[in-house]
Amino acid sequence: MSELLMAAGTALWLGILTSISPCPLATNIAAISFIGRRVAHGRQVLLSGLLYTLGRVIAYAALGIILAVSILSVTELSFTLQRYMNKLMGPLLIIVGMFLLELLSFNSSGAGVSEKMQQRVERMGIWGAVPLGFVFALSFCPVSAALFFGSLIPLCLKSNSIFTLPTLYGVGTALPVIVFAVAIAIGAQSVAKLFEHTTRIEWWARRITGVIFVLVGVYFCLRYIFDIL
Repeated sequence: MSELLMAAGTALWLGILTSISPCPLATNIAAISFIGRRVAHGRQVLLSGLLYTLGRVIAYAALGIILAVSILSVTELSFTLQRYMNKLMGPLLIIVGMFLLELLSFNSSGAGVSEKMQQRVERMGIWGAVPLGFVFALSFCPVSAALFFGSLIPLCLKSNSIFTLPTLYGVGTALPVIVFAVAIAIGAQSVAKLFEHTTRIEWWARRITGVIFVLVGVYFCLRYIFDIL
């Protein structure tokens, strides 16, 4: 039970860290501003933010479940992963930690809102926030890709939780978005201040998490690969 709770907390934290990373954070604010710019009432802006986060939760949960089920459905691969997962987790955690510490990086162009999609979203009103959140959730930046594919999916396989953990990850990505939706509903000045504070928090949170990932990865390598501990 304690391992499952720890895995659930880790999935939720990975989602939050993903959402407050610079690329997804800027994308989320731009998306909510785009959706709510023609909305007259603050409550509708907040509702559009909630619908946008719903789209993100659905995307991450669906993708996580599909990947986990696909991997586990291959019997030979499933047995291999169960046997060597602890050994694989060490190098994976070190690599993800290095991405978080910006010791590794790769070029990735973020997806924007095409003119055709803008028109569709505008025709749907605030309900267009759902497909927009779904599409933007699948537009991975380097950090979000490392966290999702390098940490969450192995965690799902290791914990044998193919539904709960991806859903919690999606909820984690939604929490900061809801906060910004509230700020946008209140006023642009609040968004600017909140963005500045969140950027500072993200800088420290990402590096602390990166150090922890590297240390835990080294521990896994020493114990399960080299049999030192």
